[in-house]
Amino acid sequence: MMRALLYKELLLTSLPPMFIFMFFGAMLMIPGYPYYVPFFFGCLGLFFTFQNGRENKDTFYTAALPISKGDVVRARCLLVVLVELGEVLISVPFAVLRAYVLPPNPVGIEPNPAFYGFVLIMFTIFNVIFLTQFYKTAYNVGKAFVIAQIPLWLYIIVMEALVHFPVPGTYLDTTNPSMMLRQLPILAAGVVIYILGMLVACRVSIRRFEKVDL
Repeated sequence: MMRALLYKELLLTSLPPMFIFMFFGAMLMIPGYPYYVPFFFGCLGLFFTFQNGRENKDTFYTAALPISKGDVVRARCLLVVLVELGEVLISVPFAVLRAYVLPPNPVGIEPNPAFYGFVLIMFTIFNVIFLTQFYKTAYNVGKAFVIAQIPLWLYIIVMEALVHFPVPGTYLDTTNPSMMLRQLPILAAGVVIYILGMLVACRVSIRRFEKVDL
């Protein structure tokens, strides 16, 4: 059942920009660029898809099927995970290639394991706020997106500024293999936070959506 619902989300609800933005990880090859921005576009693509679902009454249609409201939310949460992790995985080869062919990034953090941990935390902030706000009404997608963007961009600004301080910047803003052991725990923490955050976002969203009178 969940596979069929996810299939429906991919074919009927999702818009082309969402899939295009998944490949924006290639922007890691742009010299002197804030590398959190490509992953923001992943969030923007999800917003377009949620908006498309609202305009086409997709939520109401799906909820009318012989499935629970919880399954409606779980399917959409699976779509979110698929898009976000897909963008991360697609970007990895570009991050590796960049380390060999481009000079250090003067603008912000280098794309390294710590960076990907921070990206997963960024996605967590977006997911927890956006999903739980949206499923309060299953309609006000614009308001939910704006509310999620405030802490998201504050987080990006802080993380970009952090690497310009001497102590954290020494091991965060480098692709030197000798610093890998100090970066991997941040990646691991990001994975754990992402999983826990997604579980919380999904559970709270289900609880709120069950109270919505469709």
